[in-house]
Amino acid sequence: MIIKINEYSDVPIYLQIRNQIVMGISSGELSAGEQLPTVRALSAEIGINTMTVSKAYQILKSEGYILTDRKNGARVRMEIDQSRSLSNENKDELKRIVSEARISGITRNDFDKMIDEMWGN
Repeated sequence: MIIKINEYSDVPIYLQIRNQIVMGISSGELSAGEQLPTVRALSAEIGINTMTVSKAYQILKSEGYILTDRKNGARVRMEIDQSRSLSNENKDELKRIVSEARISGITRNDFDKMIDEMWGN
C-alpha cells in the first residue's frame, strides 16, 4: 500500500496516514496480520518526521486496527472489533458531509448511489 500525503491539506499528516491505513484495511488492500512498514521506514519513504508516523500508529493501535510490539513492529489485527457503531466524531463528520451534499443540491437518491459505489470499494 502506498501512502500519499497532501501537504496542502488542512488534515494533519498523522490523520492522513491513519485514514489511509483504515481505508486500506476496509478495502482489503491491507489484510489481517499484514506487516506495516516500520515507523522509520515509512517516515523516510514519505519524507516526514518519525514522531508523526508514530502518532498515527498509536492512534490506530488505540482504535484497535493494529497491534504493535518492539520485536515484530506493527501489524494489522487479525480480528477487528465490529461494534456496529460510529464514534460521535465520525457521526458529526457524516452529518457535515450530508449537510454539504444537501446544500450542493445532491438528491438523496444520488447520495445513496455515491455511498453504494464507495461501499463496493
